[in-house]
Amino acid sequence: MGVLFILIYLGIILAVIEINTLLFTYTGLDKHIARFQVISMLTGTGFTTGESELIIDHPIRRRVGAFLILFGAFSLAVIISAISNLLSDEFYTKNISIVAAALIMIIFILKTPYVKKLLSSKLEHELEEHYDFRDLPIRDALLTDESDHILNYFIDSSSEFIGKELGDVIEEDEDILVLYIQRGDLKIRKNRLVTEIQEGDHIILYGDENAIERKFGPKEDRQK
Repeated sequence: MGVLFILIYLGIILAVIEINTLLFTYTGLDKHIARFQVISMLTGTGFTTGESELIIDHPIRRRVGAFLILFGAFSLAVIISAISNLLSDEFYTKNISIVAAALIMIIFILKTPYVKKLLSSKLEHELEEHYDFRDLPIRDALLTDESDHILNYFIDSSSEFIGKELGDVIEEDEDILVLYIQRGDLKIRKNRLVTEIQEGDHIILYGDENAIERKFGPKEDRQK
C-alpha cells in the first residue's frame, strides 16, 4: 500500500504540473515555456533563464508561482515521509486516490474550449482591473494588437542612418514611435529625435510592425 500511495501522489504532482501549465498558458505564456517554468518552481531547482522574468514580471503568474514553490516543498516532505514508512499500515490510499481523481477531472475541465476562453478572459480582466499599468508586462501593456511591435534596432557601421536625426528619418504620419536611444550606459529620451545617430546605438522602437519593416528593413536584415 505504501508503494501505491507514492505512485498515486506522484500522479497528483503530475496533475498539478499540468493544471498550472494550463493556467500559465491562459495568461498568454507559451506552453513549452510554461511547463518548464512550472517544473522548475515545483522542484525548487533554482534553474534561472531569461524566461523566468516572464513569471516574475507578471502579477498573476507570480501568485501561481508562489503556490508551486510551497507545494513543491510540501510534496518533498510527504514523499520522504512516505518512503520512510513503507512498511507502515497508516497510509490513506483511498483518500489520496480521490484527490488524484479530482485533479485529473480538473485537467479535463480546464482543457475544454469554453473554460479556456472563460479563464483567459477572466485573467486578462483581473490584470487590467486590479493592477497598476506599471505592473503590467510589456505584452499586456503595449502589445494589445497583432500589428503592435517593439524592436531593439542596432546601428552597425554600414547603417544608412548614421549621422542622421530620427526626427528627419521618421515622418510624422508614420505609425512609429521612438521610445529611447541606448548609447552605452546612456539612455537618451528627451532629445531622442534631435540626436545624431551613431554607430553602436540601440534604437528602441514601438509601433506598427509593417511600418517599422518598411522603414528599417525586413526582419532578417535587422540586428538586435
